[in-house]
Amino acid sequence: MEPEKQKKEVLLRLKRIEGQLRGLQRMVEQGVPCADILTQMAAATAAMKKAGMVMIGAYMEECLTKTKQGPLSGRGETVKDFQKTLSRYVGWA
Repeated sequence: MEPEKQKKEVLLRLKRIEGQLRGLQRMVEQGVPCADILTQMAAATAAMKKAGMVMIGAYMEECLTKTKQGPLSGRGETVKDFQKTLSRYVGWA
């Protein structure tokens, strides 16, 4: 996927998530039942994970491009960087 297209996709997802979070705030303020709020929280969490996966895909493409174009000596470092970033995300998700 093209970087500009990925950027637009992530921004669109984040704007939707922002709307979900504002909706959650209103639900809490209005005293909506906890089960309904938790359902919406689960939806917002899933949306964040999906946005993260788009970012991981973009970063993976970037790293693979660097490894193909760069010198052999730097490839290990690029892979390490990707693994480190992915492990941070997976630990959160």
